[in-house]
Amino acid sequence: MTELVTGEAVALELRAAKLPSRALAVLIDLILAFALYLGVTLGLLVAMSSWDEAAIAAVTVATFLLVLVGVPIAVETLSHGRSLGKLACGLRVVRDDGGPIRFRHALVRGAIGVVEILGTFGVVACVASLASERGRRLGDVFAGTLVVRERVPTGRDEAVPPPPPWLVGRFVALDLSAVPDELWLAVRQYLTRMRYLDPQVSWSIAERLAAEVAGRTGAPVPPGVPAGAYLAAVVQERQARESRRSSAAEREGGREAPPVPGGTFGPPLPAAIERPASPAGDARPAPPEGGRGGGTGFAPPG
Repeated sequence: MTELVTGEAVALELRAAKLPSRALAVLIDLILAFALYLGVTLGLLVAMSSWDEAAIAAVTVATFLLVLVGVPIAVETLSHGRSLGKLACGLRVVRDDGGPIRFRHALVRGAIGVVEILGTFGVVACVASLASERGRRLGDVFAGTLVVRERVPTGRDEAVPPPPPWLVGRFVALDLSAVPDELWLAVRQYLTRMRYLDPQVSWSIAERLAAEVAGRTGAPVPPGVPAGAYLAAVVQERQARESRRSSAAEREGGREAPPVPGGTFGPPLPAAIERPASPAGDARPAPPEGGRGGGTGFAPPG
């Protein structure tokens, strides 16, 4: 399955990793690192057989720092948070806001990891992870990072949740022609997986996607509308337009409408959420106080 990502190349199917999977990933990384360290050390000892003891000791320390500290930092930086152990366990290191890590994040994690993982045989890291609500060790706390799962078993392709009733039909006049298919797919992927995301990460991704969609349409997100609810309403409007276009083509000559490039959005969302007319004749009820629809799951995190 093709991995759909945000504009910052971060997969959307994310949730905080648990301690056992993190420990297994670290164990795999350590085994590989020590195997590389032993191989490099043996090669250097053979090459330095004629050197004095002080030079051998200096090279040995430098090799330790380079292989067991420098290499993991370089791997996490170049792979945007995926070491070989994390890749095998389906994990990834991301920033607190869900974005990809940079060199400074990997450097802080690696430097503190020397103490809490190598220096204490992982005891400090395990205690810190168990004490943290999101399973973060000290390196993650100081670096502002989080280890998350990328492979979330869902069993099926879930439907996009419907928007709050007071947003249904609100964007009928919105120009969606400039929104690229890649962005539509990223929005749909977010909406179907947002229940698996950490609340703060979910809200951050929703804000970024909503801002990008609004920038493409030329109309800002309405004040008081949560980003997730806005995305669901806009996606529903697009699906409704595709459905009407397909029906019109069939009526004209039995021709099917061309498929949406990059994949389909599946069947239209339920249209049974009808908006009751207000006494003044306005077909759209005013949004509830605070701009949130009850029972929709789009309320921002506390």
